[in-house]
Amino acid sequence: MTRIIAVASGKGGVGKTTLVSNLAAALSGFNRSVIAIDGNLTTSNLGLHLGIPLYPVTLQDVLKGKAKIKDAVYYHESGFRVIPADVSFENIMVPESEKMVGVFYTLAGDADFILIDTAAGLGKESLSTLKAADEVVVVTNPDRPSVTDALKVCKLAESFGTHILGAVINRVKKKRHELSVQEIENFLSAPVLGVVHEDSIVSEAIANSRPVVIYQPKAFVAQQFKAIAANLAGIEYKIRKPVFHKLFLWLK
Repeated sequence: MTRIIAVASGKGGVGKTTLVSNLAAALSGFNRSVIAIDGNLTTSNLGLHLGIPLYPVTLQDVLKGKAKIKDAVYYHESGFRVIPADVSFENIMVPESEKMVGVFYTLAGDADFILIDTAAGLGKESLSTLKAADEVVVVTNPDRPSVTDALKVCKLAESFGTHILGAVINRVKKKRHELSVQEIENFLSAPVLGVVHEDSIVSEAIANSRPVVIYQPKAFVAQQFKAIAANLAGIEYKIRKPVFHKLFLWLK
């Protein structure tokens, strides 16, 4: 059975697209069939993250009835499939939720997971995807504005009948002012599926147009993405902490 999961956030800049690209690559590494869809049709970035920004056929073409869904599916070297969105200004559009549902369910049965990179915020574009998906993963940073906006996403998802799988806390810097996992779980009334620490290797991987789980698969942050993917897939995965981290704890 195909799981149709929207990856959403209440604000931009929290790392939603980075999470989608890495979950898709990690799930593929766990022998799961994955289709990643760029559901952000106004500020499309998934293709840029994957090093293939210009496609002859995109999701906009499908939604406008100019192409069939099979013509907009492309294979990524990491093992998953991608349905990109057009990055050009001329093809900016806000989809209707009914059309998005049609796209998603045309693909149902053709993959284990369909991951949708939604538009940031709470506008009509992101709401269309939230309505169309079966489940949602909410991405937040460990600060009050991000978590407050994440709560709004959760409330909207509930009103649409979309199941909230939980939250991913991204870009954690281990600062005293940051909210803890427990505080975020209590605030959202939803479980935390995983934590991803801030690491310059992620930006380096994006600059090289590759998911960090492929670019530096043994990096601690790459393992954190893999752990979240394993959580979604219902399989065991143990993060192996780097030696310097263990040394720090011993000295402490």
